[in-house]
Amino acid sequence: MAPPQGFETLPDGIVGGLMAQQQRESLRTDAQQNRDRILEAANEALSASSDASLNSIAKLAGVGPGTLYRHFPNREALVLAVYRHDVQQLADSAPELLSQHEPTEALRLWFDRLAHYGRIKHGLADVLHAATSDGLAGETYGPVIGAISLLLKACEQAGRIRPGVDPDDVLLMMGFLWRIDANENGEARAARLLDLVMKGLVAGAPTSKAAAARRWIRWPRPQHANHLRRTE
Repeated sequence: MAPPQGFETLPDGIVGGLMAQQQRESLRTDAQQNRDRILEAANEALSASSDASLNSIAKLAGVGPGTLYRHFPNREALVLAVYRHDVQQLADSAPELLSQHEPTEALRLWFDRLAHYGRIKHGLADVLHAATSDGLAGETYGPVIGAISLLLKACEQAGRIRPGVDPDDVLLMMGFLWRIDANENGEARAARLLDLVMKGLVAGAPTSKAAAARRWIRWPRPQHANHLRRTE
């Protein structure tokens, strides 16, 4: 067998070693691509139904059941991998949203993604609860609270939310998302509740106060002399 292009002048032993290394790297790449496809398919399937079978997930990912089981030996391992993957994507999306939208819009869009994550967690509550003792909660806390802190800081610096909002308070408040059923009615309810959360964060924001003051000052003054215009 002829050596690959560029390897012709190398000794046979070195050529063989380099070719073996290339094959290993190719296998690792294929394995990683398969794993990514399985996680993507599992995310989609489990979002639709927490009862999705491993065989149906393998079919959706375009891999055989054996390939799935090599990466994830049981259902719990797959569920936890999806959970971790989802949390990391959720956290990583915060700076991306801030680069594309104004701060409060970015925060609201991020809350929508959190709601999607919450629906998955609700459907898989039993498995995730069992894994909490393994440190899963602590493992995922850091990325999520970091994303919330980043978004709140951007909103506060822009004067769009009340100052001094505690990221831990926001995360605790978001706990209602884990209690909403994963169906169309649940999605609508989550959207309504998130709107209420946003209104609470925006209330008392410096820009809101300034806008209210400008509207008040522009109102026509009554004729009686004792009336004082509000300027707060």
